[in-house]
Amino acid sequence: MTLEAGRRVRLTEDLGLGEAVAGDPGAAVGFLSLGAGIEGTVERVDGELPEGEEVREYQRLKALFDDYGHTMPAASRERLAEQLAALEPAWAAHRERGSLLTVRVRLDNGFVLDGLHQDVLAAL
Repeated sequence: MTLEAGRRVRLTEDLGLGEAVAGDPGAAVGFLSLGAGIEGTVERVDGELPEGEEVREYQRLKALFDDYGHTMPAASRERLAEQLAALEPAWAAHRERGSLLTVRVRLDNGFVLDGLHQDVLAAL
């Protein structure tokens, strides 16, 4: 889904928001729950979330393997190939999912959610 300012969206899952008491991070003064299905409008697209550690490591090792793998000793090349194979599922999931964005959404009930991950939204 391509998010852009002005696009109508719907929450796909329940969101819980809590507020901690100053000085006591374990105590809450209240809790707000926004149910799935609430609609709103995207006000701003903030940008991409950074990739996970496994994805960054896969990219680093893959570049190393592609650029220098042919010059490595056989044992080192095999070890690097094994490391890449172990990270392949995380890389495949990242490619399938695509880049994650954060957005600011003004819900129809008046609430504003800022820094919201795109994966909890569906386009209308």
